[in-house]
Amino acid sequence: MMMTMMNPAMTDDMQMCMSACMDCMKTCMETMSYCLKMGGSYMEPMMMGMMRDCAEMCQTCMNMMMCGSEFIGSMCKLCSEVCLKCAECCSAMADDEMMMSCAAACQACADSCMKMCAA
Repeated sequence: MMMTMMNPAMTDDMQMCMSACMDCMKTCMETMSYCLKMGGSYMEPMMMGMMRDCAEMCQTCMNMMMCGSEFIGSMCKLCSEVCLKCAECCSAMADDEMMMSCAAACQACADSCMKMCAA
């Protein structure tokens, strides 16, 4: 049930941003599960909290875009900030492919959200 395709106000940039948010949210959730399985330093509370916050922020941002909220610009700016912080946290484990994949998804989402702020 994709309401976004029926919304004439849905721009290409908005659809791309929603896709980036979905990918980031999914990647953060998968990476949190991975960290739980790995244990040890992967369970660092700040990093786990950032991934949780990032996933939640991406979900909220998508929801607001889908309903055409007047706060899309502000939400995208905040989402970008959270995603950048999460990318920074995940990048600290540069020797782990999964963590770097999460950092890349967060960075891509941050970039897409910033583009929405400028629109």
